[in-house]
Amino acid sequence: MTETIGIRFEVRGAAGIVTLDRPRALNAIDHAMVRAMHAALEGWIEDPAVTHVILRSAHERAFCVGGDVRHMVELGLAGRKEAARNYWRDEYALDHLISRYAKPFVSLVDGFCFGGGFGVSGHSRYRIAGENLAFAMPEVAIGLFPDVGATYVLPRLPGWSGTWLAMTGARIGMPDAMALGLYTHHVPIARWPALIDALAGGEPVERSLAQLAAYPPAPALIRLFPEIDRIFAGGSVDAILAALDHAATGEGEVADFARAQRDTLRRSSPTSVHITFQQMQRGLAHDLAGCLRLEFRLVSRLLDGHDFYEGVRAVLVDKDQNPHWRPARLEDVDPRAIADLIDQPLPDELVLT
Repeated sequence: MTETIGIRFEVRGAAGIVTLDRPRALNAIDHAMVRAMHAALEGWIEDPAVTHVILRSAHERAFCVGGDVRHMVELGLAGRKEAARNYWRDEYALDHLISRYAKPFVSLVDGFCFGGGFGVSGHSRYRIAGENLAFAMPEVAIGLFPDVGATYVLPRLPGWSGTWLAMTGARIGMPDAMALGLYTHHVPIARWPALIDALAGGEPVERSLAQLAAYPPAPALIRLFPEIDRIFAGGSVDAILAALDHAATGEGEVADFARAQRDTLRRSSPTSVHITFQQMQRGLAHDLAGCLRLEFRLVSRLLDGHDFYEGVRAVLVDKDQNPHWRPARLEDVDPRAIADLIDQPLPDELVLT
């Protein structure tokens, strides 16, 4: 069955190999894939022949562009919100399992890695970036928010880079992702077969990576990191917008950057931008399980809202790129109401074991 649902499993020598293989959807992870992967990983924990696990994509263009949000919208519109919540419940449990996996877990990531793709790879012990990596957490554009543990990971990046990535959904390449610590090693994709062969042959991961890893190029954004820190250190969404407005008045690279970020924030769901800002403020106070619990509260409540459905419609279904948000402006969002979405417990909180 696993060969028909977009994910494959094999044991090659000492390595358990998970291959994402849903090319028409760029490996977007649906519920069947989540369940199958969780079951396989649980089984390999108990298998003494498997000494480490490798996660990869079967296709060059994308590692994984995220979770199957279109189906979550379909479920919500059909009155099946509990089925959508169960998807996120299981997805977050899978991400948590990977974060504490009992055997070395190696994620080979190249091409697009967005949203849920980072959930299944970004918490693994070894996060290997290929040269064509394109990383983003673009959920604010569809009325959602960076989830799958982004509340934990992004605030822990250097400076305020995580807040910038979360609030704008900015896409970065391998050199910047390596510089920020999102990935542990750069191995050129031409060397991936040798790495897989070495691990399948029982070689220790550290020894294999020492032989095959390469130094990444200098980060493309190196001159902008100080400006990102200055702007996104603001204590409110209003303060960040004011800093962007000020930086945008000049000329040159910084002004161009500031205008682009400001325009992105203004196009995105105002509710999502405010949620994301408050996520980043809270993330350092929680472990990964605590952050996933907060995220589950949010997805549960956004299923009762408007913007998630409208964002997916405008960006992924009709593709008119013209969402009508409610409320329509960042200035119309009440930060206290956003805090309640995050902080008020659910009757059935996410439980991770």
